[in-house]
Amino acid sequence: MRGVHRTSTTQMEVTSIRLEKTLKDSLKALSGSQGYQTLIRDILWNYVQQKSGEYRPNFSKTDIRATIPATARKDESCVLSGKLIPEDDEMLLALTIHGDFVPVSQEAINAK
Repeated sequence: MRGVHRTSTTQMEVTSIRLEKTLKDSLKALSGSQGYQTLIRDILWNYVQQKSGEYRPNFSKTDIRATIPATARKDESCVLSGKLIPEDDEMLLALTIHGDFVPVSQEAINAK
C-alpha cells in the first residue's frame, strides 16, 4: 500500500470505529512496522481517491510482469499513458510486480 498523505498526528481528529478483534489483529499483522492505524488511513485514502476519480496509478513498463488480452467492459484509463481505453475496445490486463491487474493499451505496451 502506498501512502499518499503524511499529516502530523497533532493535525488529525480522533475518530472511534468499532472493529472485530480478528479484523484488528489481521490489520496489525499486515501493517508491519508502519502500524495498523497508518495502514487503515492509507486504505481509506486509496478508497476516497478511487471513488472520487482522483486516483491515477503511477506505473512504468518495468512494473509489468505479464499481460493477457482483454476487452474493456467500461471506459478505462491506461496506467502507462493515462489515455482513455473506450468501452468494448481491445486492451491488455497487466499483472504488476505488486500483484495487481491494471488496464493497459496495446499502444502503450508496444511504445519504445
